[in-house]
Amino acid sequence: MKTLWGFIKKEFRQTLRDPRMRFLLFLAPCVQLTIFGVALSTEAKNIRLSIVGSPSDYSLQKMEQLALASGWFIPAKTISADPFEQIQKGEADAVLVAPVGGLEASLGKQQGKVQLLVNATNVNRAQSIERYLLSIVATQYPFTPPLQFDLRVLYNPALRTSMFLVPGVMSLLVCLITVLLTSMSISKEKEMGTFETLISAPVTPEEVILGKTVPFVLLGLSNVPLIVLIAMVFFGMPMRGSVLLLLLSSFVFVCCTVGIGLFISTIARNQQQSMMGGFLYLFPSVLLSGLVFPIENMPWALRIFALINPLTYFIELLRNIMLKGGDLRLISFNLLILSAMAVTVITASWRKFKTTLG
Repeated sequence: MKTLWGFIKKEFRQTLRDPRMRFLLFLAPCVQLTIFGVALSTEAKNIRLSIVGSPSDYSLQKMEQLALASGWFIPAKTISADPFEQIQKGEADAVLVAPVGGLEASLGKQQGKVQLLVNATNVNRAQSIERYLLSIVATQYPFTPPLQFDLRVLYNPALRTSMFLVPGVMSLLVCLITVLLTSMSISKEKEMGTFETLISAPVTPEEVILGKTVPFVLLGLSNVPLIVLIAMVFFGMPMRGSVLLLLLSSFVFVCCTVGIGLFISTIARNQQQSMMGGFLYLFPSVLLSGLVFPIENMPWALRIFALINPLTYFIELLRNIMLKGGDLRLISFNLLILSAMAVTVITASWRKFKTTLG
């Protein structure tokens, strides 16, 4: 234990003695969470709307006024009179084209139709534009359908995008810090030439593995309270579940990501290879985690990779604990899978670790 404790203290001193490293560890995640939480949004805003029709068409002008008053649309500055050219040249995102004779006259004949041209190069934005305009039409021309829903939106009544994205960004930042830092630990020793001293010292491979993992587990966990505090103060994220369950979930996830980083460092021969290996793991991990794109929408072949991705389960844990209050069955299931992954990657790292420079 004395040897192991000395090893751990050495790792802490080596990591924290650089002021820039302390900034990257503790302040950079808070800044990134604030920026990402504000910048990332699935809501379509500032949609440039153009109207093609007569200025005396009351119904068409009323629709334009309602659209601009909704806060989703802004008037498009167009040069071309052709609606298709307005979309093609990027002058407008959406164009409302009145029918021949005007929308007002068409409504009088019970044949009210208006053409909507939407730029669908961004599919999500195009679908949002259609939904927004349909809701505006429904307020202007209400009717009673044969079936009505008594709608209650649970856990995120205001439908704020940050409630969905911030837990995912929190998971991403913890994963980023632990994987990259740990992946460079042993490879840094190799590159600096201190690995020879390490393997010639009276320490066992188990002590080296623990000495390389425990400091980064603690450093990764130290970021969790900071990131959670930023999420609650700046973005109004609730904490409806148990803080202890959140810390336990974070501990298991950090152990898993530190194990992944350690495995990368045992393969790489220098810090450049470790950094590239870390990024090669992180990018697919983020895209296949459900952070932005629903896992249910992925092809079955890619869904398999999503199901063996630790980030998938930690995002689910954070959202469930913070937003829903924490269902014990779901939490137990995700924790069990994360624990199995942590044991697997740490065991693989221990077996891959060599006490020679070969």
